[in-house]
Amino acid sequence: MPAEVNESLATLSDQLILATVLLYLVAMICYALDLAFGRARTVVAVRRRQLVGAGGPAAPEDTTGDAAEDSGPQPATWAVRAGTIGVVLTWIAWAGNLGGILTRGIAVDRWPWANMYEFVVAICFAAVTAFLALLIRQPIRFLGAFVTVTAALGLGFAVLFLHVQAGPVMPALHSYWIAIHVTAAIVASGLFILAGVSAILYLIRRDGRPSVLPSREGLERVAHRAIVIAFPIWTFAVIAGALWADRAWGRYWGWDPKEVWAFVTWVVYAAYLHARATAGWRGKAAMIVSLIAFGCLLFNLIGVNIFFSGLHSYADVPQ
Repeated sequence: MPAEVNESLATLSDQLILATVLLYLVAMICYALDLAFGRARTVVAVRRRQLVGAGGPAAPEDTTGDAAEDSGPQPATWAVRAGTIGVVLTWIAWAGNLGGILTRGIAVDRWPWANMYEFVVAICFAAVTAFLALLIRQPIRFLGAFVTVTAALGLGFAVLFLHVQAGPVMPALHSYWIAIHVTAAIVASGLFILAGVSAILYLIRRDGRPSVLPSREGLERVAHRAIVIAFPIWTFAVIAGALWADRAWGRYWGWDPKEVWAFVTWVVYAAYLHARATAGWRGKAAMIVSLIAFGCLLFNLIGVNIFFSGLHSYADVPQ
């Protein structure tokens, strides 16, 4: 017998997600102000390389991917503070996102990622979590504006087009495997989103020109590290999905569209890592491959549920 829905908590969850969207947008504005006015740069990296090539003094080692380009006038103090406020607001929004997930789960007494709305909300939370976790150890605040706007757009899309009322799910989803398989997929997807944002910025960035972004090398480093962490988690998610399929449907693999695209995503990310490790791929070619993999990921997460029918077609996508 399906559990009774706690309507108060379900309503609170919806309100928390709406508040989270607004907080992410305000945080994005703060990060943008920091980028525009708090990170003054001029093109000096190219000049330093030219001096070294001409027998001039050696340039200091670049350990951050963008240190060699920092120069010019001092950044505006108020803009730097805006960036700090953006970080604080991101943490508050992160807490609101988490609160929306938890209250939804408690309201329906199940794991709160059994439909497309809940899944997208969880992925946005995972992406911001990955950003904040890396921000503690690495100077990647420049990604804040892009990660928060991505999370805001994702949550906005979920609220406007994917939202369904909190309620029970079909029997196939009443399994501890949803906590194992889907959670792993959500964590890996959040990291892949961070890598995808970095790869897009890499293609936009032009070395040798004034920019508020770090060097291409710094952006590629962030993308690569995120993929290196996410890939084994995605591998585990695929294997766990096969084990769950055997328990639920009596077979490990059935060429269901969701299974196929999860495997395609795995193959393309594996190709990226293999090419980078063995063939020494760096730069634009590697980033393009990573973006192809990112496109496969997005299609697997959203497109398959919209355009295909199969054993995974219980995502409750509103018509």
